[in-house]
Amino acid sequence: MSKPASIHVGTCAWSFDDWRGVFYPEHLPASERLAFFGRHFSSVEIDSTFYHPPTAHVAEHWSEVTPHDFVFAAKLPREITHERELRDCAAQLEAFLQSLSHLHRKLSCVLVQLPPHFSPRHDEHTLRDFVRHLPADFRFAIEFRHPDWHHPRITHLLEEHHVCWVWKDSSTVPHADEAPFAFWPHTTDLIYLRLLGDPATQYRPDGESIHHYRQPLWSREEALDSWAEKVRALLPQVKRVLIYANNHYEGFAPHTAARIAEKLGLPVVLPAADELAERDSRQLPLL
Repeated sequence: MSKPASIHVGTCAWSFDDWRGVFYPEHLPASERLAFFGRHFSSVEIDSTFYHPPTAHVAEHWSEVTPHDFVFAAKLPREITHERELRDCAAQLEAFLQSLSHLHRKLSCVLVQLPPHFSPRHDEHTLRDFVRHLPADFRFAIEFRHPDWHHPRITHLLEEHHVCWVWKDSSTVPHADEAPFAFWPHTTDLIYLRLLGDPATQYRPDGESIHHYRQPLWSREEALDSWAEKVRALLPQVKRVLIYANNHYEGFAPHTAARIAEKLGLPVVLPAADELAERDSRQLPLL
């Protein structure tokens, strides 16, 4: 019998001040958040690597403070995806992957998040060249944001090179139940699902945040049921599942991640009130 697929659920990034007092203990130092996060979830998507590669010291620290079975997904830097648009980036890719090597076996996948304007009409040859030259000793997943990539020839390209086609739910709240039924190719033995929500719920035109992400603000229960069923149907065909929830999906990413994990038979216990009341462990008690 084949080994059951390993399912890892977490959030898109872990360092949010909004989560203080509702997911992280009020007095927990920011430097200890990842270790605390690893007590409740089995994976996280690293957002900071989109802006700059981690130093060896930082990546080693991430690996050391998380449980032995914890895994990371890391975003490819925007210099490669958005500035160079996958062109002339071999040296940058090699340097980035070298920086991730300090995560050791805990690095599960590299996320290639393409910009919305990156399209088959102008960029298909570039994508094909990039995919063909990806190193085989790392796993990659590609998130397409231009709708024209949804074509059988692109599916076949990713299948041929064992690259995962990212499933993402960036639907608006009025259309929240529709995303799981869109065309989402399955291209390899990995499922990578991003529950992103509507980016318009994040900022006002002046850059000010619209919401504080401290509690569920709107429900996507039926969508989560459908995504869970879609994942379950493919479990016999895959080795690993990575699912990451964003704050914008329902208003509070840990809540969303815990709910879809439970629907997949992986109950997640969110921090209890006594954990949230914990004081900084480095503070001396008053006598």
